[in-house]
Amino acid sequence: MATQLNGGCLCGAVKFTLDDTFNAFYQCHCRQCQQLTGSAFASNLFTDPDNIEWTQGTNSIKNYEHPTREFSKSFCVSCGSAVPFLNKSRSSLIVPAGSLNRFPEIRPQANIFTSEQACWLQPGLHAKEFTGFPE
Repeated sequence: MATQLNGGCLCGAVKFTLDDTFNAFYQCHCRQCQQLTGSAFASNLFTDPDNIEWTQGTNSIKNYEHPTREFSKSFCVSCGSAVPFLNKSRSSLIVPAGSLNRFPEIRPQANIFTSEQACWLQPGLHAKEFTGFPE
């Protein structure tokens, strides 16, 4: 039996459980993922479409599907946190890694669309580190 994982949004309005049975874990560096996340890349897990039980807040979820491209996003309407969603073809459930309360067994398998990598990513990896805000 697979381990159960819990997740949700930052404000707690949306909550879900799913089995730790992921098919893939990609870090996508494409420009669309940068815009969708406001970050250098999106960290997404892929699993079967029916591998989720929404336990709270489905009425707090807003879905966005780009009208001409093959990408979409679901998020909490209160806090904006990314939450799981079905891809446009409905063949995979995409789970934002940051929406999980505990890390899954699978580790990132690939960095994809690296030709579009954010210009600040590599310099940022070598920047000074702090455990909290800089002094």
